[in-house]
Amino acid sequence: MKLTVNDVEYEVHVEAEMPLLWVLRDELGLTGTKYGCGIAQCGACTVHMDGVAVRSCQVAAAMAEGADITTIEGLGTPEALHAVQEAWVEHQVAQCGYCQSGQIMQAASLLDVNPEPTDEVIDIVMSGNLCRCGAYPRIRAAVKTAAKKLQEA
Repeated sequence: MKLTVNDVEYEVHVEAEMPLLWVLRDELGLTGTKYGCGIAQCGACTVHMDGVAVRSCQVAAAMAEGADITTIEGLGTPEALHAVQEAWVEHQVAQCGYCQSGQIMQAASLLDVNPEPTDEVIDIVMSGNLCRCGAYPRIRAAVKTAAKKLQEA
């Protein structure tokens, strides 16, 4: 099957029901997307599918065929970070860092649909992405900073 990931088309030979997470990590070597729980409850595996944040542990490879998939590796580059990535660095959000790729992908998706989210909206949308380190106040601050950066761009 053919998958488009980070604007690159790949031919993968996997079972149709293989989770997209494992295709990304094991077949394509894109290890920024993390395995957390395997049941779409923690958000560590969040990627964008046609611009919408999805839990890649629950998306079958066949369901991703024909969609545009963006992983943390495709959101920005070290030379040109996405506004959310810039804000994450500015606010030093990451502590252990394990959940951060999923957090960043969820935040970027939120700002695509709601460029001026309130604290309440941020808390609700981001609540599906768990952070065992408890970086939630820094996450909220970074989302608000990213929203301002995107509005100024």
